[in-house]
Amino acid sequence: MAIVVAVVVLVGGLGYGGYRLFSELDRALMGEGCTAKAPAGEIQLEVEQAANAATIAGVAHREKLPRRALVIAYATAEQESHIENIPYGDRDSVGIFQQRPSQGWGTVEQLQDPVYSTTKFFAALVKVKDYTERDVHDAAQLVQRSFDGSLYAQHEGMADILTTGFAGEAPAAITCWYRLEEGPAPEAEASAAELRRTFGKRFTRKGQTIELPAKATKATGWSVATWAMTHARTYGFTEVRFDGRRWSPEEGQEGWLPDASAPADRILLK
Repeated sequence: MAIVVAVVVLVGGLGYGGYRLFSELDRALMGEGCTAKAPAGEIQLEVEQAANAATIAGVAHREKLPRRALVIAYATAEQESHIENIPYGDRDSVGIFQQRPSQGWGTVEQLQDPVYSTTKFFAALVKVKDYTERDVHDAAQLVQRSFDGSLYAQHEGMADILTTGFAGEAPAAITCWYRLEEGPAPEAEASAAELRRTFGKRFTRKGQTIELPAKATKATGWSVATWAMTHARTYGFTEVRFDGRRWSPEEGQEGWLPDASAPADRILLK
């Protein structure tokens, strides 16, 4: 207790500069991570998991799939890989959904591309008769053909929370934080190409702006903004602004902060 009091007194004596120093120290001690919040609960994720989850939501949007498809996908990915793009698995299984090249899903390289593997998963799911009316574990098992399909059921609650956030149903529900790394920023075209691959050709990046289709819903905008936020380290974004809010990696633990200048019809990057 004495140490805590001493720190508080010291920070108070140093004023604003001390407060900033203490805040930065606090963030450094907290490391990095992401949080998904919804009325049903809160989930902690690694940055890679959040980026993969955002990609899964983007592909579901591109394919115009119902909410239930996304819940099934998240429950499946959590059981198979903890939503991590792993290069190994049972026998020759790889990737987020642990798909097997020997079973015709694609090559090892293809299946470690989150957009490709997610697209293949959904393509198989929509062929399952009445999949939206089936139990999550039943629909998932008819796609995956795993040893014990009942295991998918335990992740339905988590999958529902992830769907709420990554599909944009709840604004600013996903946030990530991490230390910024110095180095050359990736080419802007790389993020533009990946955006189009994930969400579809109607979504474009022009300069520091992601243009949304004219009839895009607010939920769609938040899904895209969340994708940009979770891929910020990959593509060198230091700020994402949308719908009256602003996010940056060094302030990510505080969530999306109010920003009256952030537009609702497009996403601004920095």
